[in-house]
Amino acid sequence: MRHTIFIIINLLVWNISTAQQTLTKKQNDLPIIIMNGTAHLGNGDKIENSVITFENGKIGMIAPANTFKLDLSKFQVIDAKGKDIYPGFIAMNTQIGLVEVDAVRSTRDFREVGTFNPSVRALIAYNTDSKVTPTIRSNGVMLTQIVPQGGRISGQSSVMKMSGWNWEDAQYKADEGIHLNWPAAFRRGGWWAAPGPITKNKDYDEQVKAIKDFLDEAQAYNEKTNVEKVNLKFEAMKGLFDGTKKLYIETNFAKTIMESVLFTKEYGITPIIVGGKDAWQITDFLKEHKVMIVLKKTQDLPVREYDDIDQTFKTPKILKDAGIVFSFSLDGAWEQRNLVFQAGQAVSYGLDYEAAIEGLTLSPAKILGIENTAGSLEKGKDATIIIAKGDILDMRTCIIEKAFIEGQEVDLDNKQKALSRKFTDKYGVDIDHD
Repeated sequence: MRHTIFIIINLLVWNISTAQQTLTKKQNDLPIIIMNGTAHLGNGDKIENSVITFENGKIGMIAPANTFKLDLSKFQVIDAKGKDIYPGFIAMNTQIGLVEVDAVRSTRDFREVGTFNPSVRALIAYNTDSKVTPTIRSNGVMLTQIVPQGGRISGQSSVMKMSGWNWEDAQYKADEGIHLNWPAAFRRGGWWAAPGPITKNKDYDEQVKAIKDFLDEAQAYNEKTNVEKVNLKFEAMKGLFDGTKKLYIETNFAKTIMESVLFTKEYGITPIIVGGKDAWQITDFLKEHKVMIVLKKTQDLPVREYDDIDQTFKTPKILKDAGIVFSFSLDGAWEQRNLVFQAGQAVSYGLDYEAAIEGLTLSPAKILGIENTAGSLEKGKDATIIIAKGDILDMRTCIIEKAFIEGQEVDLDNKQKALSRKFTDKYGVDIDHD
């Protein structure tokens, strides 16, 4: 009986994860022009009544509509009057495509055993047939940084397009960063329902020393001209020392943020901090050392009981005012469909609307090193664009009507929309399925 149940569960999982989904819509060969919409450029500016053209996957022109007269017969015209146009959003620090069902272990492919695993490559596990991906794509996320988990060094992240037939087709920037989980200086005892007191981590110094020993060995290996035996872990670390890979350090407290930044400076590395809940306390330090921040969810409780209850809501504005490059992010995979609303929360606490859009577009592109091709609506950049009606940062009114990745229109249907149609049609309820 147990064996039969096991087979049934695995067949269901296989069916879910391998079912084909429509990736792109068919379109004619004419260049596309989007007219009359408000274009939010992603760099802090906007054009109220804009015209945007793109062909062969690249933006050809973006300007106020009243400055050009074009022969519209030569274009496929999209009228965006009364709507807003944005660069495709970029989801940072995610497990999109690496997990399908959290409760089913065989669908979780984001964690490897061991402590130091820099040679682990997240992109080769990326599942382009995931049923989770369309639910995220339909809320405006067009690019994602997929990140492995676990251990002290988790592995290498990659930037992936939210469409494609396989992981090779979907990759946008492969193996762009190494991820390090910095030791916690303090630990909280108890369990999740009844947390105990916070105590000092007695193993902190030893854990930091283990990181130093590994980096020292990797650096020594990197400096060798002739290697007798190839070490895959140290080979993966080479990019940190020659500047071709970023180092992402996950830590939240001011003490550990500062210590990790100063620590990696000894190796000529400027890290990117992931989490950074205490970043608002050390803005001068972050600016001095040119540290960029991948903020985790804004809609969250503060680190300490005595912090302002709305501190995480206020942190994005504090960082922006201090001139620090930051992006919004969320843990996990399916959670990314709520990414845009993290930015909306920050807007309600003083962050400028266009700055919030920048935190979803150009800022993550800068962090990932893809700002020359993605992250903003500019001539020559990839035509990765979304068109929405309503306030895209407000869950009550946000509706994405069209989306393009590198000029190809993508399907915005998903499982939730299909279920909505199924049951509203059955009971004759008249609602907008979008």
